[in-house]
Amino acid sequence: MADEKLKQILELIRLGQLSVSDGLQQISTAPVGQPVYANLDLDRARRCGFPEVILAEGKTIDWLEGVVARLLEASQDCFATRLNIEQSKRLRSLYPNAQIDDIARTFLLRTNPNATLPTKGIVTILTAGTGDIPVAREAMNTANALGAFTRFIPDVGVAGLHRLLDNRKSFQDADAIVVVAGMDGALPSVVGGLVDCPVIAVPTSIGYGTCFGGLSALLTMLNACSANVTTVNIDAGFKAGYVAALIARKAHKV
Repeated sequence: MADEKLKQILELIRLGQLSVSDGLQQISTAPVGQPVYANLDLDRARRCGFPEVILAEGKTIDWLEGVVARLLEASQDCFATRLNIEQSKRLRSLYPNAQIDDIARTFLLRTNPNATLPTKGIVTILTAGTGDIPVAREAMNTANALGAFTRFIPDVGVAGLHRLLDNRKSFQDADAIVVVAGMDGALPSVVGGLVDCPVIAVPTSIGYGTCFGGLSALLTMLNACSANVTTVNIDAGFKAGYVAALIARKAHKV
């Protein structure tokens, strides 16, 4: 919000001509300084605990630059997903202090890069195979951006079940677990039977023809036997990481 408009609202509150709640509503909803191609929700951090996240996919480089700049002008952390190579290269040149993961295709820039954020709960990310790692790292980076402490355990699929059991102590204390799997999508149900926390299943589009781009894994996960397993969309690492971090945050809310 522009400084002059903010001063007017605060002055009306001081004079008793505007209630605090009405003033807060005006401050929260005023779309001042927005780029013409986007209508950013600059109040989302107050309502939901984290600023609006940018989906870079489908945006021109100029549009992406403008949205990032607007979030930073509003003193909000900036997290973006699904960057392509050109977008990643441009943002890396503009913001050398940003955390850019080319495998996960994510971008994170804190308003205070040197600040140490308190961790809020534990999120563990498991993958069935190595091919699932890009989606899993999107989930991990998302959970980290929201302030969760994360553990990453790759390549523990059901084709070699001993690998999962060997890592059991590394995920049993998690507040939430994200399980990323393609092919038959069986791993989340197995993990769900070993733990007492929510398990978020992420089907990936990894697999041969009859996997139908992740549809077979999605259907398996939707039909998971373990009652603590819930499922997000195909390749939706961001959604899984976000929800897992919220669960972890609530688990440690004082």
